[in-house]
Amino acid sequence: MSPSPAPAAGFSAIRYETSDDHVATITLNRPDVLNAFDRQMCEEIRVAWHLVKDDPDVHAAVVRAEGDRAFCAGLDTKKPYGQPDDVWNHEDPGELLSPKWQKVWKPVVCAVQGMCSAGAFYLLNEADVVICSPEATFFDSHVSFGMVSALEPVGLMRRIGLAETLRMALVGNDERVTAQTALRISLVTEVVDRSVLWDRAHEIAAGIATWPSAATEGTVKAIWESLDRPYRAAMEQGLIYTRLGNPLGMAEMRVRSEGQLGPRDHSEPKLR
Repeated sequence: MSPSPAPAAGFSAIRYETSDDHVATITLNRPDVLNAFDRQMCEEIRVAWHLVKDDPDVHAAVVRAEGDRAFCAGLDTKKPYGQPDDVWNHEDPGELLSPKWQKVWKPVVCAVQGMCSAGAFYLLNEADVVICSPEATFFDSHVSFGMVSALEPVGLMRRIGLAETLRMALVGNDERVTAQTALRISLVTEVVDRSVLWDRAHEIAAGIATWPSAATEGTVKAIWESLDRPYRAAMEQGLIYTRLGNPLGMAEMRVRSEGQLGPRDHSEPKLR
């Protein structure tokens, strides 16, 4: 079980909690509408990402959702999102939902149960580790409602490739990707029983959080930014990050080895 969390006040569409093992947890909390996001939820998640980013005691984050029916059904289409009148000032909700848009480089673990559809991929696409429970299903419903699917697939292609992304985008509601298929195409990296899904996500995040944050954040930043660069430019940029991050992370490990921060548990690694 994860340590007792300390909740933050001021949220209603989500919960934001931190625990003593340096993990922040963001819980989508609109299960009555399948955790579909509206403007309020998007704004709250943006605030939560900045809490993760700015808190030196947070080294990793978990994204999860209340309810058994759905992780997230995408945008709440039953209420207006609240775009400005000027079409050129419209914003993509993904900018608020996505950690990398908000320049959060702390590792993010995402735990999915039930349906995961359409705009929910904003959260999956920019997570660093995604796990799910056996009954989870993934699909893109845009075309089924006569809508162009043009944003979420951009991030999805980076995870599962062009062919699988096109199939999901074009078949709409006619086909659901099962948990086992999601594992096969690398949309998720692990399938665990629903009863332990949240604990397993926290366990992964807490394990990552034991390593120096300078090392894990630099790793996340270097890998994600490499996707936007040619190979040689990515390698050169990565070398710069090792020069910046390695001295900080290695210094923290030396302090820990001297017993000042407490040793890390060096038990046998868990097999998956």
